[in-house]
Amino acid sequence: MATGSDLEATRRSRIILPLPTDILKPALAERSPLSSSSPFKPAQDLVSAKVAPDRPLVIVDVDEVLALFVEGFERFVGHHGYEMRFDKFALFQNVYRKGDDNHIDMLVGKTLFDDFFRDGSDHMDPAPGAAEALAHLSNRADVVILTNAPEHGRDERARWLKRHGMDYPLVINSGLKGPAAAHLAARTNRPAVFIDDMIPNLDSVATDAPKVGRFQMVADQRLRHMAPSKPHAHERIDDWDRLQTALENALF
Repeated sequence: MATGSDLEATRRSRIILPLPTDILKPALAERSPLSSSSPFKPAQDLVSAKVAPDRPLVIVDVDEVLALFVEGFERFVGHHGYEMRFDKFALFQNVYRKGDDNHIDMLVGKTLFDDFFRDGSDHMDPAPGAAEALAHLSNRADVVILTNAPEHGRDERARWLKRHGMDYPLVINSGLKGPAAAHLAARTNRPAVFIDDMIPNLDSVATDAPKVGRFQMVADQRLRHMAPSKPHAHERIDDWDRLQTALENALF
């Protein structure tokens, strides 16, 4: 794991294309244009995810839905000389070297982000009630976890999910989630729902799979008042007990 000084040296010595924006989930902006119009080629994990044609389907995100991602990232960066100050719905723009007035730049943030996905998941707790709600729903519906994460974090993410009682088919997505959600939902004749914290993903599913029920959830209480929402388009429920009831009403 790189130290703070190593990260600063990396920032000065490496040249990469900048990310288009510092939204909460950099993987979304980094690896895909904010459009789902390009031809979609399903990856093997998407094709192999179990979806029965006679069972309802739950498609669910991980970070800030099943997992308290930002809280875990905050702990992780704290061990390496950084701190988070929450004044906007962003990630890297909320990270500061301890004592500094200016937030870190995108390259340092990207290095921390990649290292966190590689070996930092132990710092992350599950969202309260998430595992219990999915266990209840899975008695009557299939569950597929659809997450935007770096490929190098696949195994660590799968281990984290299993360790916290959420061992369901895992699909590592790149970019907007509408095409992948449409691919999954087309394989069942029953209702399907999609849960995510990010409006671009919810909008993408509305475009590519308009019959899929859409629910926004932001698990970290500190982020809820800052998170953009579209209540006229996507129902917003930030508590898993209430969300479970809403999902049951939509599915069964």
